[in-house]
Amino acid sequence: MRRIILLSTALAGFALPAAADQIAVLGWGGAYTTSQVEAYHKPFTAKTGVGVVSVDTDNPATPIKAQVESGNVTTDVASVEYADAVRLCDEGLLEEIDPAILPAAPDGTPAEEDFLPGSLADCFVATDVFSTVLAYDASKFADGAAPTKLADFFDLEKFPGKRGMRKSAKVNLEMALLADGVPAAEVYDMLRTDEGVERAFKKLDSIKSQIVWWEAGAQPPQLLADGEVAMTIAYNGRIFNAAITENKPFEIVWDGQVYEVEGWVIPKGAPNLELAKDFVAFSTSAEPLAKAAEWISYGPPRKSSAPLVGTFMDGKTEMAPHLPTSPENMTNALASDYEFWVDHDTELNERFNAWLAG
Repeated sequence: MRRIILLSTALAGFALPAAADQIAVLGWGGAYTTSQVEAYHKPFTAKTGVGVVSVDTDNPATPIKAQVESGNVTTDVASVEYADAVRLCDEGLLEEIDPAILPAAPDGTPAEEDFLPGSLADCFVATDVFSTVLAYDASKFADGAAPTKLADFFDLEKFPGKRGMRKSAKVNLEMALLADGVPAAEVYDMLRTDEGVERAFKKLDSIKSQIVWWEAGAQPPQLLADGEVAMTIAYNGRIFNAAITENKPFEIVWDGQVYEVEGWVIPKGAPNLELAKDFVAFSTSAEPLAKAAEWISYGPPRKSSAPLVGTFMDGKTEMAPHLPTSPENMTNALASDYEFWVDHDTELNERFNAWLAG
């Protein structure tokens, strides 16, 4: 059973009426939820008097599907990956979100022009650009002996030790091909062939015995901290947070990063539909999106937000170099192909699960 934790309820410091409205927002937990609470939830409550109950789970798409199909919807807004949003929308499990409700950029540019390509869909509004990367504990490697490229993750001879990976086909197959020398522009063409899928699993076979599987985003930093793995695949924001706020000696290798957008959906039958729409519109305006990027190193999906991003909450760490979208971090980067995963998620995860059991 997935562990669901009630993280925070309506916000201290604001005088709310006893019968104030409130909405339930389902997120991923950890530093990610903290960024949303600080950048979206608290300011929304301050402006509207509407409380925000934040509930966390390992992957919000799963309980959303279960809630809608059972007819017992308790969530108003949820944070999901783009591919899950498209799939759930196609299944009729989400409310459509008219981009006309989204605020224009500060200079008046319409929202649809201000959002980066691929950031809006029928039932989805992006909140961030995040990345899956290779990370390691620098204290465990001698000077000059640390990994520098994604291929090092698969080199057990030069870099012995356990590896952390998310228990899912998505990203693992792409990274396996990138590490095996497939150019980023050819990865998805390769994965559309039986030959390419075989090549990816063959690469994963080379480290299968050393993999420690994780399912929640908070696990990879903990695996590194506990010394359970020599290096791990992880979300860049989690590693940044551990390094900066907890002084962990963690480093990111940006080579071979797989980046994608994540954002808000509203479940079909949300108990507070109009408030949910108000929250989505408020939180995806330029300023809140920029503010979120100051709490976690995920890039804002609106062009007008970029110049508004300042320092981390420590007041000294400039965030721009730590965002996946920074030019210096984009070498050999791969944009996750959302439509590919909408079309192939079921078959490739069935193959992945069979491979795990084999």
